[in-house]
Amino acid sequence: MTTPSLKHIAFASFIGTAIEFYDFYIYAMAAALVIGQVFFPASDPAIQSLNALLTFGLAFIARPVGAVLFGHFGDRIGRKSTLAASLLVMGGSTFLIGLLPGYASWGVWAPVLLCLLRFGQGIGLGGEWAGAALLATEYAPANKRGWYGMFPQLGPSIGFLLATLTFLGLSLLLNESQFAQWGWRVPFIISAALVIVGLYVRFKLAETPVFAQAQSAQHLHRWPLKTLLWQHGRAIVLGALAMAVCYHLFYTATVFCLSYGTQTLQIARPVFLGWLCVAILGMVIATPLAAWSADRVGRRPVLLCGQVLAVLLGFALAPMLGSGHWLWIVLFLFVALFLMGVTFAPMGAFLPEQFPVAVRYSGAGLSYQLGGILGASFAPAIAQALVQQGGLTWVGYYMSVVAVISAVAVWQMPSAPVLED
Repeated sequence: MTTPSLKHIAFASFIGTAIEFYDFYIYAMAAALVIGQVFFPASDPAIQSLNALLTFGLAFIARPVGAVLFGHFGDRIGRKSTLAASLLVMGGSTFLIGLLPGYASWGVWAPVLLCLLRFGQGIGLGGEWAGAALLATEYAPANKRGWYGMFPQLGPSIGFLLATLTFLGLSLLLNESQFAQWGWRVPFIISAALVIVGLYVRFKLAETPVFAQAQSAQHLHRWPLKTLLWQHGRAIVLGALAMAVCYHLFYTATVFCLSYGTQTLQIARPVFLGWLCVAILGMVIATPLAAWSADRVGRRPVLLCGQVLAVLLGFALAPMLGSGHWLWIVLFLFVALFLMGVTFAPMGAFLPEQFPVAVRYSGAGLSYQLGGILGASFAPAIAQALVQQGGLTWVGYYMSVVAVISAVAVWQMPSAPVLED
């Protein structure tokens, strides 16, 4: 097979993450809007929302499992086939959620199966990011790893935009009854077509040259996870803590704010979804800017700048979101997602640079997914509980604390790459 062009590689690393995060985010939207009504109807509205957000968090528990599972094969047999398998697992779970009957039809089995499929989504996504990041950075020139490592980082923002536009269109075309009965299922079902596109692009790729060289030289490990934990445990912990604020910013601004805005502030669902479509442009703008800067001034300065600003944003959460005024709410969402892009884009190169090639898929993936547990898994549910106990101010303090932890972790991580092996 001929070596693909860097443009093809960049597109392949982008399209897979865009599709998988689209799948992931449509569940986040559904959890904020309708999952509680369909699968937990016996509860009062507040408990419905909490149960739905807890099923949302379940996938984050599964993601490290997926990182370990797919990381093992990614470090043993290669990036290409492992990436295709992760996309199939994610896509299949998403498609089946769209077909799953609700509590009214299947009783308690409906939420049980929903949790299993949500776990499957997490397994699939757990294997996606690291492989996509390695696909981009292991092909890229040394002085442009930050730039090419950006393309899988663009996937989440584009996937979120597609998910939001899909739900916005359904909200405008359908009434509340139609949306609750079947409309919310449409984004899950049509995801199958997107997965086919992603698989086609992925199968046209060759293995990355760095991995192929290590494979031919027999420099791989029989059990990559054992070597990873024994020799690179500190890098995993610091990488996970560094990632936490990225996730926290994103899911606070989207899932929690969407739930709070539509239920507590009584803002119409199509209106708030429209605001999120505007706000996500902040992440789209910040991602290439941060990646470009990371190649010139270094990954760590860019990350620390974004994390310090996130600390300050936490103190602005309550007055801006609590104002109920559209301008302040949109501005808060835009800034939060802009800072998410700043703290996220350099990670496409920064995390893989912390690990040698033989354990890179496992190491980068596990750090990334553990960061999801720390920063996002139950962040919307915790924020919901904090609102009920102490108000929005405590949600802002929560954001600031997570940002401080991530900044300390980045400060402790080496800036010199180990990507050349």
